[in-house]
Amino acid sequence: MSVETDDSMHDDGHGHVQVDVTLLPDELIASAAVASADVAEYALWLGDDSLVLAQRLGSWISRAPELEEDVALGNIALDLIGHARSLLHYAGTASGQSEDDLAYWRDEPEWRSLQIVEQPNGDFAHTIARQFIVSHFLFELYTRLRDSTDATLAAVADKAAKEVDYHRDHSVQWVLRLSLGTDESRRRMLVGFSDMWPYVDEMFRDEPLLDRLEGVAVRPSSLREAFERAIAPVFAEAELEEPRGFIASGGGRRGIHSEHLGLLLADMQVLTRAHPGAKW
Repeated sequence: MSVETDDSMHDDGHGHVQVDVTLLPDELIASAAVASADVAEYALWLGDDSLVLAQRLGSWISRAPELEEDVALGNIALDLIGHARSLLHYAGTASGQSEDDLAYWRDEPEWRSLQIVEQPNGDFAHTIARQFIVSHFLFELYTRLRDSTDATLAAVADKAAKEVDYHRDHSVQWVLRLSLGTDESRRRMLVGFSDMWPYVDEMFRDEPLLDRLEGVAVRPSSLREAFERAIAPVFAEAELEEPRGFIASGGGRRGIHSEHLGLLLADMQVLTRAHPGAKW
């Protein structure tokens, strides 16, 4: 993940598009602190969520419905890669593994991502539904995690909360635009939420690990009320109702994943595994 980008794009008749210069090494929040085994496992949870979602969003590059959306989704993916790098780096301090070891050399059962971030992009409305749900969840999570007694986690959360707030606003604008647009855009938005909503429940489940991380980690169950309060006005303005029905069994935090994660990892890891140790 040692990549530098210094792209720039100019007004060429399609409207002005600004791509930020992003130096990924500057995105890393690292310290000399060594995580305990439990803290490392928690950092792994959050890092895996960010990396898998970034991989999904990256697939939209050159395929988004408009050029500015290519840029927006690409920038959101870069933010998430920055979060993943910091969290996986910290997680690796407990076992002597690098962030790249954790990203590219773990098999599917060793990943701890939530099942919602693994879900396929589908059409643009599916991606926006997933982005709306996950960005609202992450905003509440990182806002609370800024008060962690673990200084490294608190620092990562402080930076991430500001960036995820933008991701949240971006998804809100699209939910309103698609829901209140044409009959077809509204139909797709409804299908997108219906397909993603079964994976919402897993985001708010507490796992036994959290009993050993009081004051360090955030209990997901404590975030649900704030999450519901934040999305309610958007659903009301968009004239949407919260989907009801099937709830996925979940289990991502214990290495139980949907059928989609293996294919995503194969795509993400193939180059590194085919050419171990290669530099570029």
